[in-house]
Amino acid sequence: MLTVTDKASEVIKDFLKDKKPGVSIRVFLNMGCSGPSLGMALDENRREADEVISVDLTTFVIEKDLLNRVKPINIDFITTPQGAGFKLTSSLPEGQGCGSCSCH
Repeated sequence: MLTVTDKASEVIKDFLKDKKPGVSIRVFLNMGCSGPSLGMALDENRREADEVISVDLTTFVIEKDLLNRVKPINIDFITTPQGAGFKLTSSLPEGQGCGSCSCH
């Protein structure tokens, strides 16, 4: 299951309005110094192993195996004192961080 908040949907649609028709948003597993997390990127290449999900006229793709491991996924758009951006939450355990990288 994939849910997208109204605010996130609005920001995504605004971003996609100038893009080529048929482009999708890929949800993927990102491995960083704080452990695994979910990320998003534009994608024009669907694969056989992908699950295609349409939410509010936006197409999302995610590998079926990954979706089964981390669902449910929620996509939100938040604003904090540090800035604004998308926040993806799922059943993926929160990263603990190694404390030794300089990727902040």
